Amino acid sequence: MNTSNSYRAAGIPILVAAIMVVSACATSPTGRSQLKLVSDSQMAEMGAQAFAQMRQQQTVSRDARINSYVRCVTDAITRTLDSPYKWQVEVFQDDSANAFALPGGHIGVHTGLLAVAQDQHQLAAVIGHEIAHVMAEHSAAQVSNQLATQLGVQALAGMSGVSPEIIGMGANLLLVMPYGRRDESEADAIGLQYMAEAGFDPRAAVALWHNMAAQSGGGRSAEFLSTHPAPATRIRDLEQLMPQALPAFQQAQARGVRPACR
Repeated sequence: MNTSNSYRAAGIPILVAAIMVVSACATSPTGRSQLKLVSDSQMAEMGAQAFAQMRQQQTVSRDARINSYVRCVTDAITRTLDSPYKWQVEVFQDDSANAFALPGGHIGVHTGLLAVAQDQHQLAAVIGHEIAHVMAEHSAAQVSNQLATQLGVQALAGMSGVSPEIIGMGANLLLVMPYGRRDESEADAIGLQYMAEAGFDPRAAVALWHNMAAQSGGGRSAEFLSTHPAPATRIRDLEQLMPQALPAFQQAQARGVRPACR
């Protein structure tokens, strides 16, 4: 057996995988490079499946007033976006101050968030942030990284279509994977711009995170142990972004874009 030839042969799959990884890189709205081995349609299918699971596992709120309010804020933001999705929102009866968005344009808001996001502008800060995760394809990058680790880059990227089993695996990943700190910070920046362009006051995002910090009561673990930036870090970063966000808000107001969601 020719040892040098065997080394060359062994190196071919690694080289092919490396080429696939490079060619499968996508760029986020802020210019950050991230892995993308699954298509938009495949991610949308995973998102729809994950959203259906959420509807089965959680109690959907039937409060007409709350649903109308949350949809009003969501619609005000999504109508300004250059997006292929028909965005839909569901309100879940849950005391946690939480919200999420999934690929394909699915948004979930917990009723507990409304005790912390105290007006339409603060709610817009959360919804804009969650939409930003979808528009920046953060979930696609996470799913790609996880599936590549579990299945192998070469096998996954070589598929002409993803099987139902893989779609199911990806849907489950969407439900359990937290975003990293870089994703969270990027979504804060993009979401702030989205809310401002929709006519919501971006300064409310800072007020929101003061509320979040007060709700945590100092019980939060150290930032370096968490996948999310600490509230104080988010407040500082958001304040630094105001010189870009405030003009967008003022321009929207000047055009008569003034949401009145209650």
